[in-house]
Amino acid sequence: MNVRRHHISGVAIAAVTALGLGTLSACSSDSAAAGNTEKFDVVASFYPMAFLAEQIGGDHVKVTSLTQPGQEPHDLEVSAQQRAQIEESDAALYLKGLQPAVDEAVTQSGAKTKIDAAALTKLEDHGSLEDSHEHEGEEAHSEEEEEHALDPHVWLDPVKYAEIAEGVGAAFEKADPDHAADYKKNTAALVKKLDGLDTQFEDGLKNTTTKVFFTNHAAFGYLAERYGLTMEAISGLDPESEPSPARIKELQQEAKADGVTTVFYETLVSDKTAKTLADDAGLKTDVLDPLEGITDKSKGDDYFGVMEANLAALKTALGAK
Repeated sequence: MNVRRHHISGVAIAAVTALGLGTLSACSSDSAAAGNTEKFDVVASFYPMAFLAEQIGGDHVKVTSLTQPGQEPHDLEVSAQQRAQIEESDAALYLKGLQPAVDEAVTQSGAKTKIDAAALTKLEDHGSLEDSHEHEGEEAHSEEEEEHALDPHVWLDPVKYAEIAEGVGAAFEKADPDHAADYKKNTAALVKKLDGLDTQFEDGLKNTTTKVFFTNHAAFGYLAERYGLTMEAISGLDPESEPSPARIKELQQEAKADGVTTVFYETLVSDKTAKTLADDAGLKTDVLDPLEGITDKSKGDDYFGVMEANLAALKTALGAK
């Protein structure tokens, strides 16, 4: 996970083309009436998608998130009312592979524009670290299992999030051409801000005592890979999965070997396992927020605020110089 990658310019635009923008039917100036408002109605699957839609759409969009603040997005079940919202929307923005119920609802809907953020960047298989130890050497039993192994947490890498932003901006321009100039301008401003965040992380994590961090939930694989770190997850990609006793013992040994000081947990999932490991191994605990939702417990008011809090926590835990 410590391989550096660089921004591939234009990847998001190419991905939108690959999606077939012909399917993103252009709206006339009164098209937003389909969502019963005068604005371009966007239904977003969860916070990182809603944040993109709001930042790019500005005053021209009305954004509805299917996942409420404080709700664990992996567990979302789509209600009949939410299915109707998707159906009536001008655009549905989601991240395929994170919320199966949303994937199904959007696929079955007649939403005019369907934007899959996972198709706007390259997803990778960071796997479940627990599973990789238990099933080492076994081959995947089906294509479906291989697909589910792809890590959906791309928004935690500012570079990949910027690629998605470019793709969403292009889709908004195509679907609502009357406001294309504003969407283009807003997208450029957001990408510039994300580039700045990328620089903050790169500079802040360049020189550290250790490169290894422990986390309750394997959500930070893209972030770790981007900045030359190694994430060791207590659980896998599923935040509710329980680690085996062998995994706990292995992490205790690794903490001593790699100078790990901190076990990170997150705000939307129980911290019991993380604190048990920390107590047994004599480690500290702190929050590393996977940014799946903003609540009053979040260490920031929006994506950028929470990401900066995550950077500060990582710098402390890793011994940044």
